[in-house]
Amino acid sequence: MKKEALLICLLIVNCMFSVCANPQNSSVSKAAKPSTDKKILIVYLSRTNNTKAVAEIIHNNVGGNLVGLELQNPYPEDYKTTVDQVAKEGATGFLPPLKTKISSIDQYDVVFVGFPTWGMQLPPPMKSFLKQYNLSGKTIIPFNTHAGYGIGSTFQTVKELCPNSKILEGFSTKGGIERDGILFVMEGEKEKQVQVEVQNWLKKIGLL
Repeated sequence: MKKEALLICLLIVNCMFSVCANPQNSSVSKAAKPSTDKKILIVYLSRTNNTKAVAEIIHNNVGGNLVGLELQNPYPEDYKTTVDQVAKEGATGFLPPLKTKISSIDQYDVVFVGFPTWGMQLPPPMKSFLKQYNLSGKTIIPFNTHAGYGIGSTFQTVKELCPNSKILEGFSTKGGIERDGILFVMEGEKEKQVQVEVQNWLKKIGLL
C-alpha cells in the first residue's frame, strides 16, 4: 500500500510539472513590446474618430504620450460648412490656431502625426501643429485615414513641413464616408484587421 501511495504521489507531481512546462496550457499571453526606448509622442487630428482609433492602436503597441489636437475655434458640426471653411483656409494659407499646447516637445525623439485626408490635402490644423513646433532632428511618422481616395498630397506635405526631420514610411487605411451621412468608426472585424495592419507596419519601420 505504501508503494502504491508513493507511486500515485510521484505521478501527480510529474503531471503538475508537465502542465507548468507546457506553454499551451498557460493563460498568459505576451503583448507586443516597442523595440526602442526612445520617447514617443502621438499627435492626431480626428473628426469622425477613425484617426483617433488608429492613434489608440499605435499607442497600445508602442506606448508614449497620446495627444488629440483641438482648435481654439472648432469647426462647425455641419459637414458641408466645414468643407467650405477648410477649402477657404487651404486657398488662403490660413492656419487655424490650436487650443492644444504641448510642453517640452524637445524631450521627444519620435513623433507620430495622424490625420484624415481633407480635399486630398493635409488638414490645416495639422499644418498648424507642424509649423508651430520645432521638430528638427526628430523622427516623424505619419498615419492617415481616408474615405477611399487615399492619402492625396498629405504625406508629401508632412515631408515639406519637416525638412530637417527623418520621415519614416507612413500608414493609411480607409475610414468613414461622412458626406453620405455615415460616421463609420473602426470596430469589430475592421478594428481587428487594422490592429494587425498597424502591428505589421510598426515592425516594418522598426518600432515593434
